[in-house]
Amino acid sequence: MKKSSLLKDLESEAISIIRDGFSKSLNPVLMYSIGKDSSVLLHLARKAFYPSRIPFPLLHIDTKWKFKEMYAFKEKIQKKLNIKIITYTNLEGLKKKIDPASNSSVHTDVMKTEALKQAIDHYKFDFIFGGARRDEEQSRSKERIVSVRERKHIWDPKNQRPELWNLFNFNKHQDQTFRIFPISNWTEQDIWDYILQEKIEIVNLYFAKNRPTIIRNGSIFLVDDSRLTLQKNEKIIIRKVRFRTLGCYPLTAGTESNATNIKQILAENKKIHFSERAGRLIDLDKINSMEIKKRDGYF
Repeated sequence: MKKSSLLKDLESEAISIIRDGFSKSLNPVLMYSIGKDSSVLLHLARKAFYPSRIPFPLLHIDTKWKFKEMYAFKEKIQKKLNIKIITYTNLEGLKKKIDPASNSSVHTDVMKTEALKQAIDHYKFDFIFGGARRDEEQSRSKERIVSVRERKHIWDPKNQRPELWNLFNFNKHQDQTFRIFPISNWTEQDIWDYILQEKIEIVNLYFAKNRPTIIRNGSIFLVDDSRLTLQKNEKIIIRKVRFRTLGCYPLTAGTESNATNIKQILAENKKIHFSERAGRLIDLDKINSMEIKKRDGYF
């Protein structure tokens, strides 16, 4: 199948899922992480309802540890597109002053998982659209496009509904919610091809640039502000790096690169033989693996 034809089919499928989900929902929301996948999802949602505006808000779970460039990009997009973005932070968790660099598991649970559940409960969202893809990580491959979450947002992979021939069951019980993933069937390359084709604006962290970095446990981390405490023998060195995935900056490893545009990124990615999320430390924590986190309510 030609690339343009594949992207057209993926786009049509995603737009259909967004429209169908919206038509069955009472109070939907679209997750916005500021990353490339959520930028694609936002673009698809705008197309789904064009020329009208997106008829539901975006939700950003703010841990207060995102890259500074991500916060600036979020403000820019909000003004440019004139969209409503709800920013939610677990304020009780914030008081605990959890350092993600020294306790990633607790940070993820308190500032991401618990914050998301609090936000859904507070605003009473029933259909939550997200940009997760099956090729990102093993547990995500088990996820349905329409994922049923039980009371208290629990995900049971054994209690999901069949989705034969792309037929989705949007009927739910009162205490259930749905996490809906319109770009489930996309790959990382599909995402980049679509961004290139549609000229979607993304945060500059994805492009190689000289940045202040340290090496910690064999990985490259950006020194984004003074909260990142340097360990013994660590030195800040300017390296030309980019990021394949974005999260909280002390938990997101970069890669040395010369790719300053999307075509160069696509060429470079073909030579890399590990998942884009290999740079996310929270995915490497076996005690608090992605599947365990998802069962507890992580997106």
